[in-house]
Amino acid sequence: MGRLDGKVAVVTGGAQGMGFAHVKRFAVEGARVALTDVNPLGADRAREIGSEVLFVHHDVAKAESWKNAVQQTEARFGPINILVNNAAIGYQVLFDDLNEAEYRKFFEINQLSIFLGMKAVVPSMRRSGGGSIINVSSTCGFLALRGTVAYTSTKFAVRGLTKGAAMDLGSDNIRVNSVHPGVTRTPMLAQAIAQGADLTTRQPINRMAEPDEVANLVLYLASDESSYSTGSEFVVDGGITSAH
Repeated sequence: MGRLDGKVAVVTGGAQGMGFAHVKRFAVEGARVALTDVNPLGADRAREIGSEVLFVHHDVAKAESWKNAVQQTEARFGPINILVNNAAIGYQVLFDDLNEAEYRKFFEINQLSIFLGMKAVVPSMRRSGGGSIINVSSTCGFLALRGTVAYTSTKFAVRGLTKGAAMDLGSDNIRVNSVHPGVTRTPMLAQAIAQGADLTTRQPINRMAEPDEVANLVLYLASDESSYSTGSEFVVDGGITSAH
């Protein structure tokens, strides 16, 4: 018996990296999953897993696209129990080089999408009797690094969105928590890795996380095992925030 038997999940940014790890783990544990992404690779990834995974082409920064994603998921699987707001962008831009258009792009994909996702999915969760929302932030939701003004500000905001939503939705049996991964081996960090950047020297566990290690935590929050946890931050970072 799987830990998510009978549950329906939506995972954004599910075509690769951490998102795909979440989708795979959820499917193994018995959930039916909508893998959503702007990347058409998601269709192939969904087919790899099987009929319990539906690919939905989805722009998380657009309310209409969210409406479509929820409608497709419900039509295929029924009301939604789990939302993983995983889609994001992240790269270094120094303050002097950051312009308004680029900042807005970070805001729309990393922050606005979280709000739009919760607004779109909550009515479905209410119909299903409750649910779990997992908003993927970052260790940059606790601390800043050089060149991360846009990224850090949006990831801090995810913490606030999570706490506020948890306060308002608890009476509907909807839990809302944030996950804060550290340096994880994903395509987002591929360029830095290829250039030989040493990203882990400041942390007690001196290596990068694998996406499956983050998926372990996300699975726990998606399952009923975390039934008394809401409005909280869950960190999986090799200890990098221990000095902050």
